[in-house]
Amino acid sequence: MLSIGIILGSTRPNRVGDQVARWVLEHASRRTDAGFELLDLRDHPLPLLDEPMPPSLGQYQNEHTRRWAETIAAYDGFVIVTPEYNHGVPGVLKNALDYLYAEWNDKALGLVSYGVAGGVRSAEQLRLVAAELQMADVRQQVTLSLFTDFENFTVLKPGDHHLRALDALLDQVIAWTSALAPLREAATVTAS
Repeated sequence: MLSIGIILGSTRPNRVGDQVARWVLEHASRRTDAGFELLDLRDHPLPLLDEPMPPSLGQYQNEHTRRWAETIAAYDGFVIVTPEYNHGVPGVLKNALDYLYAEWNDKALGLVSYGVAGGVRSAEQLRLVAAELQMADVRQQVTLSLFTDFENFTVLKPGDHHLRALDALLDQVIAWTSALAPLREAATVTAS
């Protein structure tokens, strides 16, 4: 069975991202075509990128990098739940992506964003990063507005239309994850 990691891309105190990630996980877990697991970046603390060699070389020298690489390598695809901070990607999320290279390659990526403007600018920046990491970002996206999808800006209350968008996003992530399986398998054989 395919394994999809749902990455929670915020570590701020009092974040609303944990509600969004749990909402995605709860809905995704009803599916039978893949297994889903939450990856909270709070549980994977990484200092600012401190590897002496570029990640594309795969010569990880720090234990925290090797642990993170093992974690990410175990998944076939991802959904990233991201806020938008100052019109961009949260630093902790960008740092977590920057640490690795091959572990991200040939994996599908769906984006669920939230913020004043639905987090769309953060998601657009993540699409650029995903391209460099050789990930296949899917077209469908879920964008949650702090104004209309959260009560008092703090309690997630998404409209039903977001469930339809989330279903479409998950369908696309699973389809692309399946389609990319031969490339991941070939990379594993080459690396062995």
